[in-house]
Amino acid sequence: MISRDAEVRLRDLAVGCGVTERAVQAIVNDLEGAGYLTRSRRGRRNHYQVARHALFRHPAEARYEIADFLDLFAGLPPPPDAPSPP
Repeated sequence: MISRDAEVRLRDLAVGCGVTERAVQAIVNDLEGAGYLTRSRRGRRNHYQVARHALFRHPAEARYEIADFLDLFAGLPPPPDAPSPP
């Protein structure tokens, strides 16, 4: 969802994924710490940038970029009950 909408709110991510906002915050922090995301402020909103050329961490997939994995999901329509971006 972050790769589709760089300014998505954590609250909307939580609703779309069916988890708590706190869980989404922890996941986003982990992804940022691992170098898969960067977060910057734009006014009152966060803006996320996905590091598409980052490599997977697991040794079995370490030679592959995450871009191909993200592309698998990029064309999928959002769930029908997902909030629309503001």
